[in-house]
Amino acid sequence: MSRHVISTPDAPAAIGPYSQAIRAGSTVYLSGQIALDPASGQLVEGAFEAQVHRAFQNLAAVAKAAGGSLNQCVKLTLFLTDLGQFPVVNQIMPQYIATPYPARSTVGVASLPRGAQFEVEAVMVLD
Repeated sequence: MSRHVISTPDAPAAIGPYSQAIRAGSTVYLSGQIALDPASGQLVEGAFEAQVHRAFQNLAAVAKAAGGSLNQCVKLTLFLTDLGQFPVVNQIMPQYIATPYPARSTVGVASLPRGAQFEVEAVMVLD
């Protein structure tokens, strides 16, 4: 099976040796997105909510570049440096993904790149 690299300037460039996403057949593996502004490459300012919105916007941009949308995601993995913020993510996520929601895991972590408080990665299946 061939693999195709997905890349878009509408999401932050990779900050390491990885791709924004890889498509293998009809499955797209979207790398984790934190709240980096695509234009500046800097972490967005503001409260935790601003980071969650920016990370989902970045993920949506990569999904679009792959020919899909977040509504085609079948699996999300969320990473939070403070699991006490979990209810905030639950309030914001429906603004980006409609029901039926994908399967999801949430992991509490000690730290994330660039001092981010939230990261989201996904698996998307294109029709």
